[in-house]
Amino acid sequence: MFSRILFIVFFFCLANVSPKLLHAQAKDFRNTDQKKQETILHGHLFNDDDILQIILTGKLNKLFSNRNGNIVYHPMLLQYRNIDSSLTSIQLNMQTRGNFRRRKENCTMPPLMMNFPKSKMNNTIFEKQNKLKLVVPCRGDEYVIQEWLVYKLYNLVTEKSFKARLVQVEFEDSLGKRKTETHYCILLEDEKSVAERNKAIVLNKIKVAMQNTDKDQFLKMAVFQFMIGNTDWSVPYMQNIKLITKDSAKAPFPIPYDFDHAGIVSAPYALPAEELGMSSVRERRYRGLCEANKNNFAETFTLFNKLKDDFYSVYTNCKLLNARYVKFVTKYLDDFYNIINKDKSIEQEFGNPCHEEIRIEIKGLKEESVRKEKT
Repeated sequence: MFSRILFIVFFFCLANVSPKLLHAQAKDFRNTDQKKQETILHGHLFNDDDILQIILTGKLNKLFSNRNGNIVYHPMLLQYRNIDSSLTSIQLNMQTRGNFRRRKENCTMPPLMMNFPKSKMNNTIFEKQNKLKLVVPCRGDEYVIQEWLVYKLYNLVTEKSFKARLVQVEFEDSLGKRKTETHYCILLEDEKSVAERNKAIVLNKIKVAMQNTDKDQFLKMAVFQFMIGNTDWSVPYMQNIKLITKDSAKAPFPIPYDFDHAGIVSAPYALPAEELGMSSVRERRYRGLCEANKNNFAETFTLFNKLKDDFYSVYTNCKLLNARYVKFVTKYLDDFYNIINKDKSIEQEFGNPCHEEIRIEIKGLKEESVRKEKT
């Protein structure tokens, strides 16, 4: 089994790869450059884009079936190969997590939380890591890759963002009751690490109004959510948003995550909240603050225009994507740039919060209609 597992794999496969061929192409490791391996092994877990190969072994049926009621940790064994072909083995605990994707009726595999024995992680690629989210396929590996690329997009916008690492995991049942499966997954940086990188702390406070967050960072985040077609977020209810702050007395920075319901990902299970009156997640809806003057967006739009070529390159340079999806994303981004560079479109799309009689706040799996306060 381990003979086909090396530490890294070529990130860029042949052009126009179809999802059905992803696993086979990603397992051709024999020509991996030795120097490249050394760089990856000795680097930070989230400072490399090459696909990390790992093996997870344990009682998978027990882990995957623990989706409701008392969610507990289950012992697992994680393994990966070192430069000299020796195996590094790590005993850790894992549990299911999440809301929508944890439900069996929604996803075949639940998202997971990896709990590392931090004191024993020295001289491993997981050094200094404690708890990490592992995003697993819900309805297909291709949607995991597409969601991972959204994290890469937001990394271009701001350092106040989650870093994500694409990994390929071989899930092996220690009892032999499940067929061994290999899937693309995402390792997501811990929120405390994001805060530490930005010389800040995590703010665990609910009901923080949007207008009380850092305005520059909020506009970047809200326009980004509009660009990718994501409405599944809320600052007050901390729905797919984390807050960090450099000083508890100052306005916090909102940091988004969980982009599987974004139109740019187009996961087959993704649906907009019924109250929003949208027929598809591919529709865009600006859900930020009322900004009556388009000049309020000027600096943010300038940034997004500056990043345009870089955004497109994230997709055109990733050969794990098929040509049809790249064509869709190109058109989807074209539509966004047509909007932010036309005065009439800006007023129509970004003035929406100023004209609504009712604002919809997303809070977990529930939606609540909240009447705007009269000024």
